[in-house]
Amino acid sequence: MKMRTHNCGALRLCNAGEKVTVVGWVNKRRNLGSLVFIDLRDRSGLVQLTFDETMEEKVSEVRNEYILQATGTVLERKDKNPKIATGEIEIKVEEVKIINSAETTPIMIAEDAGALEDTRLKYRYLDIRRDQIKNNLMLRHKVCMIARNYLSNLDFVEVETPILCKSTPEGARDYLVPSRIFDGKFYALPQSPQIYKQLLMVGGMERYFQIARCFRDEDLRADRQPEFTQIDIEMSFIEEEDIWGVVEGLMKEIFTKVKNVTLPEKFLRLTYDECMNRYGSDKPDTRFEMELKNISDIYANTEFEIFKNILANKGMINAIVVKNGADKFSRKDLDKLTEFVKIYGAKALSYLKYSNGELTGSIAKVTSEAEKAALIEKLELQENDMILAVADKKKVTQAAMGALRVKLGRELGLIDESKYNFLWVTNFPMFEYSEEEDRYMAAHHPFTSPNLEDVDKLMTDPENCYSRAYDLVLNGYELLSGSIRIHDQVLQGKVFEAIGMTMEEAKEKFGFFIDAFRYGTPPHGGVGIGLERLIMILAGTDNIRDVVAFPKTASAACLMSDAPNTVDDKQLRELHIALANKK
Repeated sequence: MKMRTHNCGALRLCNAGEKVTVVGWVNKRRNLGSLVFIDLRDRSGLVQLTFDETMEEKVSEVRNEYILQATGTVLERKDKNPKIATGEIEIKVEEVKIINSAETTPIMIAEDAGALEDTRLKYRYLDIRRDQIKNNLMLRHKVCMIARNYLSNLDFVEVETPILCKSTPEGARDYLVPSRIFDGKFYALPQSPQIYKQLLMVGGMERYFQIARCFRDEDLRADRQPEFTQIDIEMSFIEEEDIWGVVEGLMKEIFTKVKNVTLPEKFLRLTYDECMNRYGSDKPDTRFEMELKNISDIYANTEFEIFKNILANKGMINAIVVKNGADKFSRKDLDKLTEFVKIYGAKALSYLKYSNGELTGSIAKVTSEAEKAALIEKLELQENDMILAVADKKKVTQAAMGALRVKLGRELGLIDESKYNFLWVTNFPMFEYSEEEDRYMAAHHPFTSPNLEDVDKLMTDPENCYSRAYDLVLNGYELLSGSIRIHDQVLQGKVFEAIGMTMEEAKEKFGFFIDAFRYGTPPHGGVGIGLERLIMILAGTDNIRDVVAFPKTASAACLMSDAPNTVDDKQLRELHIALANKK
């Protein structure tokens, strides 16, 4: 005999009169005189069970989270509950069996009682019973299935790439796995399937995808985990437009089926420089305006010593206008904003308030009448507007004002939370300079193709060399990163040289990959879509731990299983490892 005939959440008024069997956890129990009501829960939802006086004794010991099997007749409810899908019916129980008992749970499951996150993580298997986590995991599954079906229909092939890889220490730290067989040697867990998916293109697979597990030993944030998943895609014989078209189609499919939202035919596109100049960020939230304005030209002939020195040293003055905000910010509020921009390297935050045709504020006395008039005209100031400005190095002003823009957008309620604004960011710098290593490093990864017009700058002017890299940004989150790859052996060698890597070093790290270039590598490119970030946005949460079944803490620990843990000496000896600090 089947353990159940129906899921708890599947029953409707059309089932009235049917004899059914359901099984699940006790969500809540209520006694009303001689009647007992139990809300029974499984993954599909809740259903109300009713027990009359003849059945009352059989459930007298039942408490929350007991597992019951109940058989009875579906009846129309007199007191309907519109808040749940089964709210029009109930089951009059004729037979009941306690499948398993349960102790009092350390977290409340039936209702969100605000348990501490550490407690929820320690008892994650109980936390998963809660609707929020359960629904997020089901949403994750749905998105993965949509992606698999969509890409398969476009002739992509799903291929699994290795988890035990060679360590190539560029970028984030690797998670290392010692080899028992090869004394003193290590595998690395993949930070991405980058090299392998490119080798699949060399192998002629042409269209590949994978729901890929990735591992990075880096400092964590609310939107990062040491192990994460990406929808990984690579294509041969393509240009950027081909990849963007596939990704846009995938996003439209996901958002239509999950959110019933119709996305625009084409996503907005901006270059990296445009984003930094307008928003102070390479992943801008475009759901609200308040763009950065470069007002350096207005102060070009200033006598104000601080601005004068900054501009003389190739710095700049960036400003934002808080519309109708002059009377919303006290001096104390502005002091707090000053402390905020200092986090991003700014030394001060200047302000001017526009009221009754006059500009007043911290730099009013050092701003000439001509400069004030120019500010009013350029910034199109209206009554009660406020200017906030940072003068510093270009990167500092952009970072500080970009972060301040987002902070004010949230605090002033300027962001339309119902919008899903996608943005392609293109033309990223090819290199970024590392003060620590005193050399240029690949901004994306060393296999990213430079713009063809910038190839001659690789060695002579790396700072102004741009790449064929691109990101897809959604509501201020970097959703994916990708690029057109280098497929020419000579050009790949030039890029290695530009980042200070000799061919000997390159062969040591990537020898098998470089060898593949000798045998006809097709033009190719791809993307890696951050699955957790996508699910976070779809689920409306800002914490990645809400969309992962068994997440780690901010220190990369698993409170449930107590990983990482110590291992015994025998295991260490087998791996040829001796702990330096063992007491």
